[in-house]
Amino acid sequence: MAGATLKSHNQTPRKVRLVTDLVKGKKVSAALEALAFLPKRASETVAKLIRSAAANAKNRGENVDELVVQSIIVENAGMLKKYMPRAFGRATMIRRRKSRLIVKLVPAASAQ
Repeated sequence: MAGATLKSHNQTPRKVRLVTDLVKGKKVSAALEALAFLPKRASETVAKLIRSAAANAKNRGENVDELVVQSIIVENAGMLKKYMPRAFGRATMIRRRKSRLIVKLVPAASAQ
């Protein structure tokens, strides 16, 4: 089993989960192919993370062609809080949410 982690991605977890739900359970090659044509901002980041996890598996001596995306966990990684001025001297908080992604790859034989 191999994996990779992205600790801070500047996009909301809800939007990133839309992308990660498409590739769970697929082979690495099929997942990368699907992400290449997906018109979402997070697809490029998720593809890069899957390639990193596959490279980690290759360094451990595993066959990359047999790997399957077992799980992709998308968590909240905190947020950047700032204020925007509004009418009558008030201020409104702007919350820039961040995501943490964790990918785990396993060989196809043990994925079932």
